[in-house]
Amino acid sequence: MSGSFMNLLSLCFKPFGRLTSSDNNNNNNNSESGGEGKDGLLWFRDLGRYSGGGGEFSMAVIQANQVLEDQSQIESGSFGTFVGVYDGHGGPEAARYVCDHLFNHFLEISAETQGVVTKETIERAFGATEEGFASLVSEVWSTMPNLATVGTCCLVGVIYQSTLFVASLGDSRVVLGKKGNFGGGVSAVQLSSEHNANNEDIRWELKDSHPDDPQIVVFKHGVWRVKGIIQVSRSIGDMYMKRQEFNREPINQKFRIAEPITRPLMSATPTILSHPLHPNDSFLIFASDGLWEHLSNERAVEIVHNHPRAGSAKRLIKEALQEAARKREMRYSDLKKIDKKVRRHFHDDITVIVVFLNHDRGQTNLTQDSSLSVRSALEH
Repeated sequence: MSGSFMNLLSLCFKPFGRLTSSDNNNNNNNSESGGEGKDGLLWFRDLGRYSGGGGEFSMAVIQANQVLEDQSQIESGSFGTFVGVYDGHGGPEAARYVCDHLFNHFLEISAETQGVVTKETIERAFGATEEGFASLVSEVWSTMPNLATVGTCCLVGVIYQSTLFVASLGDSRVVLGKKGNFGGGVSAVQLSSEHNANNEDIRWELKDSHPDDPQIVVFKHGVWRVKGIIQVSRSIGDMYMKRQEFNREPINQKFRIAEPITRPLMSATPTILSHPLHPNDSFLIFASDGLWEHLSNERAVEIVHNHPRAGSAKRLIKEALQEAARKREMRYSDLKKIDKKVRRHFHDDITVIVVFLNHDRGQTNLTQDSSLSVRSALEH
């Protein structure tokens, strides 16, 4: 096995994340920072700080697959704050690769403009990460060809000064909890685009970009799929859908497409939205699609708004699991006893990061010169 691939695997085996010394000083398990730990297949960080001025986040991951395919990170420093949720499919390798490279590319590219962040900065970071993974697939093709069939959805939030940038590939989602102008409740505002062939707009997008391919989307096993294989239309990885040299033996027959691939069938270009942060913007919920399969945007925002900040992410996951149990007419306590792999028949891996926005200094204080880096990589 190549050295590059061994590095890919080893970098992510950090059960409780990668924390800087300053983070350890500020986020020990005390009443201020909240707890961190494991509960069966659940890993959680109830409350952590992402900036010197009191910015807070809550983070949790539940494993359902034999090997966790989700990865996530929150990084904070003089550049601002970077949040990433990477929902892998076909295996964990692409999500792990993105977790270890996308943020670094973002830093390198933003340094070219003295730290100024734009949509182009983020798009270039995605492109560099895609090219890097493609190079890895090529390097290990002779020994690990099935790496060409692994991919990941990507959801990234970058808070730079008083602007939130959201970049997405696939169907993870970020939802904003926004306070009303006259007090009272909080409304839910979805800020990300989802690239899933079950959305009619995405099917039209695929048909428009592949007018000579009547089979670009196929209804199979009850859902719409690109080429009858995969539901998401954008990702990092999935090289078998993007480059002809990777769509051939010896990859599994189910991934092979009969006609030559003359242009990519899936895209790695993210949809990027910029949202000027407003004092009424209260919090952001970043989550893989496993959460949204069971909770509506409104329900998720209601849960966060009506409970203490500490444990928000864990609370959302538990509510989703309770709903998954109800759908199968079983008790939540019985669902919790089901082991990984078998658990995947009841729910997906789920990652949730809740970022609380502070506006007490005239602008959100996410860009202070503090240092924090947290990654989740739960393995049992």
